[in-house]
Amino acid sequence: MLTNLKIILAILFIIPSLNTSCNRQIQQEEQTSTSLTETEEIKEIDTVREDPYEPNKEIQVGAARILEYISLLEDKTIALLVNQTSVVDGQHLADLLQSKGINIKTIFAPEHGFRGKADAGEQVKDGKDVKTGIPLVSLYGKKKKPASSDLAGIDLVVFDIQDVGARFYTYISSMHYMMEACAENDVEFLVLDRPNPNGHFVDGPILKPSHTSFVGMHEVPVVHGMTVGEYARMINEEGWLKGGVKCALNIVPCNNYTHQRFYALPIKPSPNLPNMHSIYLYPSLCLFEGTNVSIGRGTNKQFQVIGHPAYTKGSFTFTPKSMEGAKYPKHENKTCNGYDLSGLALDDLQADASFNLNYVIDFYKNYPDKENFFLENKFFDKLAGSDKLRKQIIAGKSADEIRATWQGGLDAFKYIRKKYLIYE
Repeated sequence: MLTNLKIILAILFIIPSLNTSCNRQIQQEEQTSTSLTETEEIKEIDTVREDPYEPNKEIQVGAARILEYISLLEDKTIALLVNQTSVVDGQHLADLLQSKGINIKTIFAPEHGFRGKADAGEQVKDGKDVKTGIPLVSLYGKKKKPASSDLAGIDLVVFDIQDVGARFYTYISSMHYMMEACAENDVEFLVLDRPNPNGHFVDGPILKPSHTSFVGMHEVPVVHGMTVGEYARMINEEGWLKGGVKCALNIVPCNNYTHQRFYALPIKPSPNLPNMHSIYLYPSLCLFEGTNVSIGRGTNKQFQVIGHPAYTKGSFTFTPKSMEGAKYPKHENKTCNGYDLSGLALDDLQADASFNLNYVIDFYKNYPDKENFFLENKFFDKLAGSDKLRKQIIAGKSADEIRATWQGGLDAFKYIRKKYLIYE
């Protein structure tokens, strides 16, 4: 099946790009703010409906193991760092804990907001959750790190968010800042772990410290192969928090999960990752966010199509439109020519298990205006972790030649990673 995939890629010159949490950070100030005041009921949460299989029923996420952690929350004032994925058997964690008599003082919300409706890169305002009445504090608006006043009177913060395993997916950046704030304010931090859908491999260039940003805070490869619980352990023990501080960290692991067990997400983790095709393609296609190429934002095939109005290769066309989660899509209302990757078999994408450079390399080779392929703001370099990959592509290096240059860094990271793994 992997051979078939490679043949398809070679024939189609497949190239992808899309935008989600790998967001347009630089356009953040220009975009309209969204209030955190929420009116949607949990039952209206968008699910990953397009895929032919359900989540592995044997896997039990950390949040579902309430008997393992409820005693840690009783008689304490807590806060939550959660979003629309923080659901247990159809019930949001906030509602579940309130029903158990847990005192929730504050809900912190990451990029895309508490209910996951905001655009990538769109600022989110503070507010109040209509259903629970709990105050909401945005960590993707005026600030990304909680202030001491935000944690005043709080004994413990619970983190329960579904990640997708890519360095530039910003939920792990929000977790970093919350861990740091907890350490500085003597607040406990509890991670309710969830499977990593891209946790079966480790690949990509290592970020250089000179290119640290909110879409890449740590010296790790693009695909790190860790759950948020494992990643939190690494952040804490490697001294990556400011000043080398450490938070009081507890983790409730998943049951029956290993890094080789595939997990279909029951709820889409952000507006532009609607299904498992997009989630598997995301680590490779997100590089296009730093180019002039569309990855389908503003369509119903986000992170599954790639194209540009002036591109002459490929037989697929699409027209990005303004829509929820993509108010200002790249090449809005213009017909883009390119490729549709949504028909690739899910088991082939799983078996590929790599940060696939062929998409961006092949599209660049056939792009008519190479001088304007990469955006001037150098966002591509932030996503890649340095300017080296961009320069290698311009120089005409092959995927194999490029991959060879980051192998040493990968080997060193895997040695460190092994210390913090919770799962087989």
